[in-house]
Amino acid sequence: MSYQKQTAALVLATALAGSALLLAAPVAQAEVQDVDYQCKTPIGNKGAVSPIDIKSVKSGSGYKLTMSFQKGVSSSPVELGKGAMKPSALIKLGGAESGTVPVSGPTNSAAIPANTPIKISDLSGTYTPKESGKVTFTAGVLTIKALGTTTTCTPANNPEPSLTLDVKGSGGGGSGGGSGDTGAGSGSDAGSGTGDASAGSQGAGGGGDELPQTGPADSAIALGTLGGTVLLAGAAGVLWLTRRNQAARSR
Repeated sequence: MSYQKQTAALVLATALAGSALLLAAPVAQAEVQDVDYQCKTPIGNKGAVSPIDIKSVKSGSGYKLTMSFQKGVSSSPVELGKGAMKPSALIKLGGAESGTVPVSGPTNSAAIPANTPIKISDLSGTYTPKESGKVTFTAGVLTIKALGTTTTCTPANNPEPSLTLDVKGSGGGGSGGGSGDTGAGSGSDAGSGTGDASAGSQGAGGGGDELPQTGPADSAIALGTLGGTVLLAGAAGVLWLTRRNQAARSR
């Protein structure tokens, strides 16, 4: 094989090695799931279905989770003034981990008219893995507090996970939680509160931060950097062989 062909083969092999490393980077799997919420309200039991989306962004040793509701799941027989409604929920862990992650969102930024589907803002919280492996994230109990009452909505259709992550655990410490209520209301409080459930079309709430990234992006960056290092090492080897060959010919 000629010197030129050997050089080309070396460069090609190095580039393919770097590409293989990039392809091996872990990627999060996310899928919107329809969740059939059955709600216990102060004025009776109601139900509604909402598509639920759960996204993640790597943050230090953990992940910031955002749970989004694409449709309203409840309504009130009376108007809810600005700041009168506070949502929170639990995200169930499965796979390599068990337990829940609490997520919460801000109060309503504008008044909600009576008998109008309540727009649930994005709910966010922090998850810190303690085990390694694939972990699933599934919509759990939703709690809506308004006007001194509590409405508790429980998924009744055993929904599939909305997110799967391949994580590396720290080996200690539990999963962190977002600020705010953790969705433990009983739904039996007296008084006028949230009422008829509704599946009226709603966009994902605007209360949480919009998260353009999904999954452990830092792992992909790290592997990409490693692939680039391998490629540069290969190029350096080619340069050394070229100079050595020129030196040999000049003797």
